[in-house]
Amino acid sequence: MNSLPILPTISTSFIVISAILVAIGWYLIAKRNIEGHKKVMFFAGVFALSFFIVYATRTIFIGNTSFGGPKSLKLYYHIFLFFHIFLATTGGVFGLVSIISGYKNKLKLHKKIGPITSIIWFFTAITGVFVYCLLYVFYKGGDTTSVIKAVLGF
Repeated sequence: MNSLPILPTISTSFIVISAILVAIGWYLIAKRNIEGHKKVMFFAGVFALSFFIVYATRTIFIGNTSFGGPKSLKLYYHIFLFFHIFLATTGGVFGLVSIISGYKNKLKLHKKIGPITSIIWFFTAITGVFVYCLLYVFYKGGDTTSVIKAVLGF
């Protein structure tokens, strides 16, 4: 039985927990529970930041895992990976703006971008889990290599 790699499993779990907390936060604000919303969204941010710290640390010190699946799927995997990276980057920026605007009581901006941020974050989590599954569950991961080689595929 192959075991799953610990750091990617932990970081993917953090993103899933973050997305679940965002959903709970969305529910709480719909119920006008502002204090509960603030607390849950704070922890959603903590888990998202924890993901980023684990991911960045692993990338810097160990490297990234290249796609180890069939060569016929490699192009599709990389297109999907670029989409995921775009979502994650956009979601991270929107997330920071959402959290800062919420804490600074810039509620007009917060109410405008908060729902958009949440939707981007849900898709980021879903695509992140799928990337994880493609790298470690469905197929055996390829070589651990530099981020440039892993992301660009050469």
